[in-house]
Amino acid sequence: MTTQTHPTIDTPAGPVPGDAPRWYRQRHSQLPSHRYRDIYDRVDVPVTERHWPRARIDRAPLWVPVDLRDGNQALAEPMDPERKMRFFTMLVAMGYKEIEVGYPSASKADFDFVRMLADTGAVPPDVTPVVFTPARRDLIARTVDSVRGMDNEVVIHLYTATAPMWRDTVLGKDARAVGDLILAGARDVLEFAADLPRVRFQFSPEVFNQTEPGYVLEICDSVTELWQATPQRPVTLNLPATVEIATPNVYADQIEYMHRNLARRESVILSVHPHNDRGTGVACAELAVLAGAQRVEGCVFGNGERTGNVDIATLALNLHAQGVDPMIDFSDIDEIRRTVEYCTRLPIHPRHPYVGDLVHTAFSGTHQDAIKKGFAEHRARAGATGRAEREIEWRVPYLPIDPADIGRSYDAVVRVNSQSGKGGIAYLLATEYELDLPRRLQIDFAGRVQGHADGTGGEVSAAELRSLFDMAYVDTVESPDVQLKDVRVIGSEQAPAVAVGLVVGGRTHHSEHGGADLVRAVVAALAAAGRDIEVSSLTGHRVADHAIAYLEYRRDGRTGWSCARADSVESAGMAAAVRAAAGVVAA
Repeated sequence: MTTQTHPTIDTPAGPVPGDAPRWYRQRHSQLPSHRYRDIYDRVDVPVTERHWPRARIDRAPLWVPVDLRDGNQALAEPMDPERKMRFFTMLVAMGYKEIEVGYPSASKADFDFVRMLADTGAVPPDVTPVVFTPARRDLIARTVDSVRGMDNEVVIHLYTATAPMWRDTVLGKDARAVGDLILAGARDVLEFAADLPRVRFQFSPEVFNQTEPGYVLEICDSVTELWQATPQRPVTLNLPATVEIATPNVYADQIEYMHRNLARRESVILSVHPHNDRGTGVACAELAVLAGAQRVEGCVFGNGERTGNVDIATLALNLHAQGVDPMIDFSDIDEIRRTVEYCTRLPIHPRHPYVGDLVHTAFSGTHQDAIKKGFAEHRARAGATGRAEREIEWRVPYLPIDPADIGRSYDAVVRVNSQSGKGGIAYLLATEYELDLPRRLQIDFAGRVQGHADGTGGEVSAAELRSLFDMAYVDTVESPDVQLKDVRVIGSEQAPAVAVGLVVGGRTHHSEHGGADLVRAVVAALAAAGRDIEVSSLTGHRVADHAIAYLEYRRDGRTGWSCARADSVESAGMAAAVRAAAGVVAA
């Protein structure tokens, strides 16, 4: 059955299940669901007496961000050394104490980055780098070479897939041969790392969640015995849900089985690495911690292959919302977001838990009313008890945490709702003038429109909106003290470069910059001329007979927006960068 309005949708037309109650009208669809097997038909799920449903999380696990390895290999354009280092320093600043820094045997770029950390002493003494390697002798040797000479405690992370489908299809080995392969790799790790003074070891049976429980338990026990795990030098056993295929309670059962049956349990750091194929990676991690996991690997905002790794920011702030210290700092979540977006070149969804631009915004009038009343009650309760608002219990409707905890203002919550109720600023600019403002620019501009509307007491037309926008972000002052005089692509096709000519404060500056990115070259030239700006985001599009660019930047610790029009988006981007550096900051 199809419909005229959606001819490509095959509306379910099968029978209603015979045993369904009268109110149940769902019909069988045409999807070939019979091709797939239930998890209980794929692997023996160890269901015994469950302890995890009665457990509570009262302390943060050891968080291990894998953005520089697992997250990086999932990017269409992997991070360059500058982005990797910026990401690494952010992770350190946030308080992470164990960080997976790369897959040194996978590429020269990864090897060189790990060597740079080792050679420059960039890793603080209390931070443990982790390096990742398959169970292959030559690759293990190269991995160990990447961290040789590092003063820090270091973790060598060995992995091999253990699930039947991977053994049969990918490795072409039976269970015994895969076990032998893993133990041979574990011996190679011991051999090559024998002279490292502060080394620990980690093993991941990849696709653990689809591996026979008895088999994976035997392998893990053999590895911890070979590596002579002790409480003073524990081995990390990392149990990945490499491809999520079951409800989170199944993963919890699998983790609890290992937790309760591992040999040398007191000498093991039990770790999990959930992916998000079913959209339940966060739930899998939380239930796994209830089931005995002590360590969680993931990416800061869930970047990763397919639907991503588990989102450790969401996990950590979920603990915060339950009164448990996450042991990681999120007091400026927008700075963290800007850094992640810059380094990964991936946008954060506006509805992403905690960090999205709209997560503290209620467009519904009833929600907005409840939030306003909640704020009023909060302030009154603080005054009545003689305590600061930041010290008393938080119980504002629709806001699970205080936005101020993560660096968000209360004004943003109210302003965005006021903007939405004032006539759809973004909609008018898009329909009347084809301006497609980025979400954060919409929020910034909404505050200016609100101030204008409050001053005039009347409605704001589309023409007035356009005039307000141009005055705030596009128009320049007379005789700006920064002018772009010349931009030329020089060099060869194999080694392009850009020559930039500027006039800054009446003085001429000429500089050359590698690469073919004109906007990046202009930003570098501005920095060389003493007008440093940090570009947080740059987007643009065609509008009728010209192009417009929207540039978000940071200068002197402040965030601002600069926009410009030109013949092309690239030219508009260069003009916006010059405007941002010229001291033209919208007040």
